[in-house]
Amino acid sequence: MSKKPLILVTNDDSISAPGIRALIAVMSEIGEVVVVAPDSPQSAMGHAITINNTLHLNKVSKENAAILEYSCSGTPVDCVKMAISEILHRKPDLCVSGVNHGSNSSINVIYSGTMSAAVEAGIEGIPAIGFSLLDYDWNADFEQIKTFIKKIALQVLQNGLTEGTVLNVNFPKLKTDKIKGIKICRQAKAMWKEKFDKRVTPFGKEYYWLTGEFINQDKGEDTDEWALANDYISIVPVQFDLTAHHSIATLNTWEF
Repeated sequence: MSKKPLILVTNDDSISAPGIRALIAVMSEIGEVVVVAPDSPQSAMGHAITINNTLHLNKVSKENAAILEYSCSGTPVDCVKMAISEILHRKPDLCVSGVNHGSNSSINVIYSGTMSAAVEAGIEGIPAIGFSLLDYDWNADFEQIKTFIKKIALQVLQNGLTEGTVLNVNFPKLKTDKIKGIKICRQAKAMWKEKFDKRVTPFGKEYYWLTGEFINQDKGEDTDEWALANDYISIVPVQFDLTAHHSIATLNTWEF
């Protein structure tokens, strides 16, 4: 590559989260980095965009800083849209989102603000990767995964991605053993069995707190859940064309 690649970095945990700071550090070894990330946590926002409120964009990096950083009052998808429309001087060569504090494997990809930011970049024709670590601790150790983040990002820059896809990369939370390797996976069939914890404020007003149990219904050894449970990094290629192509022929037999 004749010139340094332009890399857009974003996330959903906020611009101050340790995960994005680790990602910025790795990307700065590869190319020219511009950061546009939410000014406050935006987890589980999915592909939401702001249409009924104003958006604020604030430069937070110092003058003459090597890396330009902006905080945005909107969602992760807003951040990508604002970066492309208002900040970047050319189309980025890569967009990376994360590193998320917590897994975005299986059905979680639907709810994930981290992955929705990557998908938005993909829609714009930008190769994109969402990175997540299966550790919800704010002070999680991101050092062990930096080498893998760099390797995966460089491979995407070198080889590109299939049109209409982005990568969903999840890292296992390790206890003692090292990461065993990387597995190219499919999304596991799993779901959340949810319930609402009903409570009452001191003033007598009822409110609800969402809780739930994650249920993996998939016993396959080619899934992201299996990989994470066995100390492998999972990479799932995610398509954002939601058409159920296999159902078209069946629907064409119906009498509408």
